[in-house]
Amino acid sequence: MLIGEVAQRSGVSARMLRHYESLGLVRPSGRTGSGYREYSGEDIRRIFHIESLRSLGLTLREIGRALDDPGFAPSALVDGLIRQTRQRLAAETELLTRLRRIDAAEPAGWEDVLQVVALLQALGSKSADARQRAALSSVDEVSVPVEALVEAVLRETEPNVAGALRWALARSGDGAPALLAEGLGSPVAVVRERAVRSLAEMPGDEAVARLRDALADSDAAVRGYAALALGARGGAEAVPTLIDMVVEGRNDTDAADALSVLASDTATADRIATGLVDRLAHHTIEAPARGRLTQALADIPGPTASRALVELSQDGDRAVALTATYLLRLRDAR
Repeated sequence: MLIGEVAQRSGVSARMLRHYESLGLVRPSGRTGSGYREYSGEDIRRIFHIESLRSLGLTLREIGRALDDPGFAPSALVDGLIRQTRQRLAAETELLTRLRRIDAAEPAGWEDVLQVVALLQALGSKSADARQRAALSSVDEVSVPVEALVEAVLRETEPNVAGALRWALARSGDGAPALLAEGLGSPVAVVRERAVRSLAEMPGDEAVARLRDALADSDAAVRGYAALALGARGGAEAVPTLIDMVVEGRNDTDAADALSVLASDTATADRIATGLVDRLAHHTIEAPARGRLTQALADIPGPTASRALVELSQDGDRAVALTATYLLRLRDAR
């Protein structure tokens, strides 16, 4: 078979076939009387083998080794190709993400594009100051896609920068709560904590719904931040978690304050007082926790809390009794 026919059947140009020959990859088995290259069936099979290996990303030199070296082991080469392909895909995915975020910012001109690029780079900077400036400027100067802000806040470890990012997110408009909900699904507790702290500063019903979901989180800190945020918004579903925080001594002062805010509703006040009293009656509660529970009754109105304080004023634990007596005097003075 002559070179033109081989090129037509194989899809490999005559020029490329000559290049293969110059590299020693394919050697036509013969020549016609006129000196034209003549390819055998075995030559054509080798051409198809070369093209198959090229489709995997092998270089022509690697293909020559693979076809001619009997001791050639493909595993190491294939492993390397897998690694290179993953790196290339990661780079392409990163570029695609960056382009999507620039497009989402709806730039009016190249100057806007360059500003968005600069802000996105600053959000990923190793400098905490640069990240903080980028977060603050994202509100007034250049519109940064909310997706980029969410990604930044979920990975941020510097408290001041995280605060600036949460502030920017709260002013970013719609879309942030749904993206932060993905952070709530992270297997890493600290990422879930960052998500719930961001949701705590966001307005709207969707943020509240996500905070309610976080009350069931397996991590106590995540549940605690969600409960404090819901308590500040009047969410009575946070009561059990807030009482747990008082018992365990985790942000117990803030938890008690949240309970007192929720107690402005009469029905909720009775529920809170009952919950505190039930925990006080539990035989496994240690003295420090009993003291915190007693103090938490201070700003809970209603007869249930008052009766509990009267009983506690006779408690066998002197510290608890003195605290309850003092709180009763304050209630009488109101």
